[in-house]
Amino acid sequence: MQLSPVQAVFLTPNKRSVIFATKGVIAMAMSLFVAMYLNLDRPYWALISAVFLQIRPESGLVLEKSLCQIFGTLVGGAVGICILEFFVGYPAVAIGLLALWLGITSTASAMMRSSNFIYAFAMAGLTAGIIVLLVMVSPANASSQTIFNVAQARISEIVVGSICAALVSQLLWPVSVAQVLQQQARSVVNQTLDYLAAELDKNSSHEQRHKHIDTIMTSLTSLTDDSSAVVYEGPLGPGKSRAANLLCNKVMSLLAVIQIFGRMQRNHPEQIPSALNGMFESLSRDFSRMSASQHFDECYQIAKAQRSQFLQQRSDTISQSPLESRLLRVASELISDLMVVLKAYDALLNSNNARLNAPALKPHRDPLVGLTTGLRTALMFLAGAGIWIGTGSSSALMIMLLPVIFSVMMARLPLAILMFVLKRLLIGVAISTPLAIFFALNLLAQSSGDFELLVMILAGPFFIGLIALANQVTLPYGLGICIPFVILVQPGNDMSRAFSVDYTLSNALAIVVGVTILICLFRMITGPSNSMMQAYLIKSTVKDLRQLHKHHNPEDWFNARMGDRLLRLTNADQATPANDHRLTDLGLTGLNLGHISARLQRLLRGLNEPEILPMLTEWQNALANAYFAASRGEISSQFTNASNALMIALKQTELPQQQRNVIEGMCERIAMTFERTAEGFRNL
Repeated sequence: MQLSPVQAVFLTPNKRSVIFATKGVIAMAMSLFVAMYLNLDRPYWALISAVFLQIRPESGLVLEKSLCQIFGTLVGGAVGICILEFFVGYPAVAIGLLALWLGITSTASAMMRSSNFIYAFAMAGLTAGIIVLLVMVSPANASSQTIFNVAQARISEIVVGSICAALVSQLLWPVSVAQVLQQQARSVVNQTLDYLAAELDKNSSHEQRHKHIDTIMTSLTSLTDDSSAVVYEGPLGPGKSRAANLLCNKVMSLLAVIQIFGRMQRNHPEQIPSALNGMFESLSRDFSRMSASQHFDECYQIAKAQRSQFLQQRSDTISQSPLESRLLRVASELISDLMVVLKAYDALLNSNNARLNAPALKPHRDPLVGLTTGLRTALMFLAGAGIWIGTGSSSALMIMLLPVIFSVMMARLPLAILMFVLKRLLIGVAISTPLAIFFALNLLAQSSGDFELLVMILAGPFFIGLIALANQVTLPYGLGICIPFVILVQPGNDMSRAFSVDYTLSNALAIVVGVTILICLFRMITGPSNSMMQAYLIKSTVKDLRQLHKHHNPEDWFNARMGDRLLRLTNADQATPANDHRLTDLGLTGLNLGHISARLQRLLRGLNEPEILPMLTEWQNALANAYFAASRGEISSQFTNASNALMIALKQTELPQQQRNVIEGMCERIAMTFERTAEGFRNL
């Protein structure tokens, strides 16, 4: 029953959706059977648990999300028990502490990038909420034993759903994350090669180059997010994860280094030696050939020949100018990084045991975004609590639970996309309500109560919802159908309450009201403005530029830190009316400065000249300060002064005159870059 990689890649989306939906129905049927067999109080929570695991149904992702779900559930269960144990007699305090806990978990989730890790925090908040609220519905019957029984049942139900979904994902028609990573890696490599060719092409436009950057950054983050899950797919999984991380990291290096050639061709073409002009044109053509090629060996041989050509020219040309020598050396390093990217791709494709490693791209953590997410989630919960206290209806509990988890899971989406998703989710709820009342509950009320009939009746609506859930475009519809349908039908051993139309309609109305309140909260509490987030992104980059020299592998460390920032800057550019890519250019400049300064630090710290080190640190700080000033449309003389002082000090060392000339020319070009950047932002 194992699909081959070829079958998995070339299955049409409709066939893949049918397979994923079929697996989802089986997982949900198994979850329901086990929960009912164990006579758990509310088996439908096992179904809800299984539904959330179908959002990305690849085996490794399901297993990772299952572990995250179980871990979050256990933590949330422990917190819920603690709140009830000490404050069950003080409902207002218990509700306040629960709101605080939901705010904390939501704030922490906003610091994550992986959707599975975000889900772990969502489950930690949701489980605590379920346990506390279900006990407080009947506070007169609350006791230590009751609290423990409720917590045990809720945790058991969610864990049952997680385990069943993971088993089905692993055993029935598994589609591995490794196959997805291979496709993503191929896209990243091709997009990067196209961008490198465009940077070296004198006829390429500014818009063309930035379209490449936008697609590269989106693909890179998807590859990074999925790479953590491949470690669960057998003994070769960790190696594939490291290969994916290395590929992403070295692509960032390529983006940094190619800026030197592209910007020099556009801004200082007269400084490029004629011999190098021809080589750059040849390099651009070779990049295009590699992008069009379907064979790894061919691409690798082209890259190998390129590096040999540059190394040969460096050794053959005796009377090289300092600039020519530096450009040839940087070109050789660029091709070396490209060869590492190709090796990492080969390791992903052929599952070899190459010893490849680099830090994964790190999420950018903005405390203001986290606090906003936490505040929004806490207010959503308190709004539901107010309705619950005011009406006394148990259906109001849905307002306090379901919209809360949506608030956490969707907080990272841009507002325009978020509104689109939530409106589609409401349409899904509108579809699920008549399905539950007129189809499922109507037939179940007339059935004999056998489990087989229960599954047969539920399978149709679930299959429709899971088909929608398996496709990115229709995913909100699927989520809006599956989750509310489970809550409205509430399948289990005792379904007497669900057969009440009033009760079912009350639950449906509560879900609609909760999602509507959530939409209003997202519109009212939008978080920090774009300008504030952009300023924090730039300040974080400046901080890392100052800290760069303190790390053992500064380029790899800086690449990992800049990946998510560059994506956010490209997204910010796309959201601006002008979309002139100034923020993306600023991010690429910061990335390039990090690599240039890392090379200089490595060269000069190798001289073992103690008096140079403090001046080098001062130069690094001046570089970071000048970058920050340029982002504000200002020119700082601090960098020029620090560069002059460093050059004077270098004359007293044994550093060859040629290398001093290269460093001096590099400092001059960095100063001109700051002037161009400042001018661009001054005109805003």
